[in-house]
Amino acid sequence: MKALRLTLQVWLDGYPEDFRDPPDFPCLQQLKDFTSENLPDSDLHIKVSHKLEKMKREHDIKGSPMLDKILSCGDEMRVHCPSPMTNGTHHPYDFQDIPDSTFAQQLTRMDTVLFKGVIAHQCLGSVWSRRDRGRGDASASVAATVEQFNAVSFRVQSTILVDTELKPSQRARLITKWIDIAQELRMHKNFSSLKAIISGLQSNPIYRLKKTWGAVIKDKAELFEELARIFSEENNQLNQRELLMKEGTAKHAQTAHANDRHLPKALEKLATNPLATSYGTIPYLGTFLTDLTMIDTAIPDTVADGLINFDKKRKEFEVLAQIRLLQGAANAYQMERDEQFERWWESVLVLDDKEAWRLSCQIEPQGSSSTREGKIRKRAQYGHRKNDSIASTSSGSSSSQFFFDNDSLCSPLSHNDSCSLERKMSTSSSSSSLPSLDVSVHSGGTTTSGRTPDRSVSTTQLNQPHQASPYITPDFYIIRVSIESSAHEIEGVNLYKSIMLSNSERTISVIRKAMEKHGFEGNPEDYTLAQFLPDGEMLLPSSANVYYAINTQHDLNFVLRRRRHGDDTTIIRRNPAKDHKVRKKLLVT
Repeated sequence: MKALRLTLQVWLDGYPEDFRDPPDFPCLQQLKDFTSENLPDSDLHIKVSHKLEKMKREHDIKGSPMLDKILSCGDEMRVHCPSPMTNGTHHPYDFQDIPDSTFAQQLTRMDTVLFKGVIAHQCLGSVWSRRDRGRGDASASVAATVEQFNAVSFRVQSTILVDTELKPSQRARLITKWIDIAQELRMHKNFSSLKAIISGLQSNPIYRLKKTWGAVIKDKAELFEELARIFSEENNQLNQRELLMKEGTAKHAQTAHANDRHLPKALEKLATNPLATSYGTIPYLGTFLTDLTMIDTAIPDTVADGLINFDKKRKEFEVLAQIRLLQGAANAYQMERDEQFERWWESVLVLDDKEAWRLSCQIEPQGSSSTREGKIRKRAQYGHRKNDSIASTSSGSSSSQFFFDNDSLCSPLSHNDSCSLERKMSTSSSSSSLPSLDVSVHSGGTTTSGRTPDRSVSTTQLNQPHQASPYITPDFYIIRVSIESSAHEIEGVNLYKSIMLSNSERTISVIRKAMEKHGFEGNPEDYTLAQFLPDGEMLLPSSANVYYAINTQHDLNFVLRRRRHGDDTTIIRRNPAKDHKVRKKLLVT
């Protein structure tokens, strides 16, 4: 009983949101009934009773008609105290006049509040992917970070595009301003807003502006490349992960890429400044969301006999522990609120995707930027690729992305071909956005994309896949492979192993991976790989590119078996109802 009491106390103190289920709060009420009967005079009973009363009171206040009336009055009910500095008159900032350090500090202040407010377990794949649809606010603290990320990216575009009369050199100064702000954010170790700015600058409406980018001085363009390289997708976002490992709890930014030329100078200057302020770290949350979604999708909740899969829980705990560690480090940020900056921030016009594209084409008509396509694709390797977010396609859940939708910032595909210069921005982690621009999430063969940016959390683009499927991104799939052999069955259950499938792997390579996963030796050429389909199965030729050959309309479940006569270069479809085979030639890619 003592162990149970201590467990319930920790649960109640650490995760009160688990019990917040208005209006009746059944879990908390049930717990109160239990403690009332079994532990009537204990601290736990007192705590549960107090918690229940407090939550009911908060719910009643939240639903109060008087509160709604007060809130609906808006500015009419607000009391404005004139600032002694302005003598009662407000002089809003102009974007170019805002010091880079002030801009970075204010973005970091906003991000700090949101990141420290993130409830770690809301980042779990099963929660973030909306598997539990009964609780619409199950990931509200995470969604708030998404909204802020998008707010930054949209303002990057707005400030650059809204004045169509600017000369290329003037517009280039706006881009340079954002690059300088991004550098300040790097010094502040704020990777969230840093990535949002990089994403905004790499969006189609901005990056296609050939003349404008041509007017950006070389040093600033190189600095932009260095900052974008932080979020390179190479080696599972190794650059970003190493930075978090080295600087997560450090006092100052101190790490640069080996090929960087400008960032090391800034870091050295910061290190030699005795008055330099100590900072925490604001990570790009999408990296953790991607990892957790990957774990949730690739690893089953239970093992044989329906027992809890503690290996999965351990992996999830390790990621959540990193988030909590960085939240603790974020307490080092001490930044004052700048009301003048906030007024400017709220006054910035936010463009929707069509309007941003229209203004971009008005600034530089289509066709004039065609030679920039190659450069866009080349530079994109350091940036923020399509589906830079987490695409969760867990069974029975909707897909949830952490991203700023840049594909939607491309002009409507049906109207012009210039959108074919599709911004390939880096995908997040084992995938992205969590974050970002130009997101099209492939789930069950379906591509969905939000189109209307908004100041509300709807910008998180919660897509609804039509099919349940394993983890799918434009660069890799997670497939599940079983073995057709009684020797590999456990009490009649043939176990699946999850395998990451890149877009360049041939059948033999995938077979070899599957054999290693299942822990048996042999010649891969003696085996075949087939995908299970509703009407039978599809056998993959040994020289096929599996990534392009498989059918993504259905679950990516495969079987590995000994090669049989006639298995080469065919698709075998077995119809259980008619018990016959239909063979077709498969085009080898």
